Amino acid sequence: MTRVAAVDCGTNSIRLLVADADPATGELTELDRRMTIVRLGQGVDRTGRLAPEALERTFAACREYAEVVKEHGAERVRFVATSASRDAENREDFTRGVLDILGVEPEVISGDREAEFSFTGATKELTGRTDLARPYLVVDIGGGSTEFVVGDDHVRAARSVDIGCVRMTERHLVRDGKVCDPPAAEQIAAIRADVEAALDLAERTVPLREARTLVGLAGSVTTVSAIAQELPEYDSARIHHSRISRERVREITEWLLRSTHAERAAVPSMHPGRVDVIGAGALVLLAIMERTGAEEVVVSEHDILDGIAWSVA
Repeated sequence: MTRVAAVDCGTNSIRLLVADADPATGELTELDRRMTIVRLGQGVDRTGRLAPEALERTFAACREYAEVVKEHGAERVRFVATSASRDAENREDFTRGVLDILGVEPEVISGDREAEFSFTGATKELTGRTDLARPYLVVDIGGGSTEFVVGDDHVRAARSVDIGCVRMTERHLVRDGKVCDPPAAEQIAAIRADVEAALDLAERTVPLREARTLVGLAGSVTTVSAIAQELPEYDSARIHHSRISRERVREITEWLLRSTHAERAAVPSMHPGRVDVIGAGALVLLAIMERTGAEEVVVSEHDILDGIAWSVA
């Protein structure tokens, strides 16, 4: 066993996993898993820079995580940063801050590397299952980007495209500094056009329609699952490996896009940090299911974070 700590810092959230990894058996024993909405990517699509207040929110979470890592005595730590910090001109400020707090330098990884971690995290425990046909299409809908990976035991093709839920919300749904509530039809159409163009781009590299099982990752997908199951609170155990039909995803997406902020916030399984961006995230998921013909999505709570942990082990 090796005790490892993995940190995944994305556009919308930062997450920590501390686990004991046993490469011989393929088991990852979770000791602590937590998530904080920090919105690091606030305004990056518009300004090209990380906002000072976004950096401070992220550093505050890092201080909390540093204490957790120390308490558990993790032998190895890996900090991976994705879309927002890839795009930002001032990412050196981010790098220095993380290094000072956690003692490790954040690795600003490529979209392709991000896709590989997501695939490993989502599919490692599916080995041997006969109810899920291969190849898999693993889709990780993040805040700034979405990763598409097709593979069996290993990655066959991968592509990252810039259609995350935060990016789409800030680009198309914000007017005068506020998210439209609810958005107009032309705003929804503009998101859909961006997503369709990104899917065209992804299909140049990744055979999306060859996949037999769609596996969906990250907060937009897990929140849609929680809503579909009408959970009284967010319940990872019930969300993990749940299956949501395309028609149910369509119903939920349409409701999210016509609902008000107050109505979305009243959903008991909804994290407050997702209220404004969940509509765009659900629309990305629906467009993917329609493009690929997937009748259902298998929802996974294990994702890039688990893949990072395995890479450390």
